[in-house]
Amino acid sequence: MKILGIGVDLVQNKRIKALINSHAFIKRTFGNKEIKYSKKILDKTNFFAKRFAAKESLAKALGTGFRNNLNFKDIEILNDNLGKPYYIKSIKLNKIINKKFKIKRYDLFLSISDEKDYSIAFTILQTK
Repeated sequence: MKILGIGVDLVQNKRIKALINSHAFIKRTFGNKEIKYSKKILDKTNFFAKRFAAKESLAKALGTGFRNNLNFKDIEILNDNLGKPYYIKSIKLNKIINKKFKIKRYDLFLSISDEKDYSIAFTILQTK
């Protein structure tokens, strides 16, 4: 196993709070599964802020940022039964990683956290 990239991002929650009032921002930035899951969450600001940070941290781990046809909606984050967040490995994400790193099998590790004012995400991309 070899680490191919790491990424971290910090988001000021009040910035996301202002943005999530716009339905257009939500639809442009978050996938259908994330939006559906958000309906169960009381604190929508922190929910969306953590996911926004996670998307940014994955783009940084890839070393590309949001270019080469990578968009926010291409990255979706859900939680397992115990609440642990994870990335959904989409066909598009698989193609991007395969093209950049010439690998087919990989792991993505994600840790997200929040406080009153900030949300943070840390991502590791490694070969299997």
